[in-house]
Amino acid sequence: MIPQPTAQQALPDETFTLPSDATIGLDDSSAQDPAQAIADRFAAQLRRSTGFALPVQQGTGTITLSTSGPESLGAEGYDLRADASGVTVTAATAEGLFRGVTTLRQLLPAKAEADTEQEGPWEIAGTRISDSPRYGYRGVMLDVSRHFFTVEQVKHFIDLVSLYKINRLHLHLSDDQGWRIQVDSWPRLTEYGGSLQVGGGTGGSYTKADYADLVQYAAEHYITVVPEIDTPGHTNAALASYPELNKGDQAPELYTETEVGFSSFAIDKDVTYEFLDDVFREVAEQTPGELLHLGGDEAHSTPHSEYLAFVPKAAELVVKHGKRVMGWHEIADGPLPAGTVVQYWGTEDAKAQVLAQKAVEQGATLVLSPANRAYLDMKYHEETPLGLQWAGLVSVEQSYSWNPATLVPNVPASAIDGVEAPLWTETLDDLEKVEFMVFPRLPGIAELGWSPESALDWATYRDRLAEQGPRWEVLGVNFYRAPEIDWR
Repeated sequence: MIPQPTAQQALPDETFTLPSDATIGLDDSSAQDPAQAIADRFAAQLRRSTGFALPVQQGTGTITLSTSGPESLGAEGYDLRADASGVTVTAATAEGLFRGVTTLRQLLPAKAEADTEQEGPWEIAGTRISDSPRYGYRGVMLDVSRHFFTVEQVKHFIDLVSLYKINRLHLHLSDDQGWRIQVDSWPRLTEYGGSLQVGGGTGGSYTKADYADLVQYAAEHYITVVPEIDTPGHTNAALASYPELNKGDQAPELYTETEVGFSSFAIDKDVTYEFLDDVFREVAEQTPGELLHLGGDEAHSTPHSEYLAFVPKAAELVVKHGKRVMGWHEIADGPLPAGTVVQYWGTEDAKAQVLAQKAVEQGATLVLSPANRAYLDMKYHEETPLGLQWAGLVSVEQSYSWNPATLVPNVPASAIDGVEAPLWTETLDDLEKVEFMVFPRLPGIAELGWSPESALDWATYRDRLAEQGPRWEVLGVNFYRAPEIDWR
């Protein structure tokens, strides 16, 4: 299994076999909408692959799901037992139940994920699991600005990443190449700024209904959307849409290449902050999660003194609209509001580490995304046909073999919120290419975020990762068959 559970015990001679007349039971306390939806979706998938009726009923069943577990399990913890008599998954919340059912799916044969009826038997080796996460933030980022991905494509992405207990989806919604979220008060952002993408092809954007659909779909998979509006650099799409946001009021042309660091808002203009006030308000209104990401990275065209003046003003606007600030580690060079989350993307370089330490000294917490380990768009090796390599080549082993607790020196464990694997899409213009770069590296980052430090071991992880190959084949995932893995 991936992530490795906190504690697991084999039950010898206790194999569970799913019978053709199996039922899925919800205990009385679990007969509520969230748990019911989890049971219904799980049953629907098993019906497709097994051909069994699998009715969902109140009370116990062949597989019993319960949210009546003790509060000590926490929001995401669960207990699971599979033996000859049946399977039980017990949690204290619907979210914990979802995590437990996710584990149950991995315990079943890979063909249980099929969309067409398969031959049994449907067996699970007897086991007892007690499980809860190491960190509360376990994220993946999808850049929809360099190349645009439709609602259905992002939903498919959610389906796949949720299999590994990811609970945050960071959407990079604006950049030099495209603005992807509707803002009623500034309509040219999407009408014009979202019209293209890298390479000059047709871009796209999400209407408010589209974005609401994505937020809801993610929530059904117990994933919280973190929207990013990158500022004050990475802003050419906005600058091209509205001349008044530029120094000199001259709009640049739309940009469809991949260089960074050349764009900047006019920091000393009131209209810049009126613009951000409107944008942050509209995005915040649509986002139930507590975080709004204001970017802050690679603002090379913003004089540093202006950058230091800008970030507190932008952060104040995020807070004004009821959200906690999240930003890339550069924002820590100035004062941060209470509750800020700083996303570290350094390659373990001293300058980035100093900024991360400075963030923590101000009371901020960290989400760790070291580019030379967690960036999913880095090439696996020199001959990888996709991706970049400015942060180095990132093999499957390289992406797994680091410890979030010790990555940044002199930072207490309490300051680490978790981990995130960003995927930038300069070279990725379709979902198959996305899958190729995400799998098999994302499960390793997910395990670093979920599993206890004592469970992290490349040799054993490598064997468990090999077992995911058949599952991805059934799901139709275009994964990279890394040569260091003995794929099953």
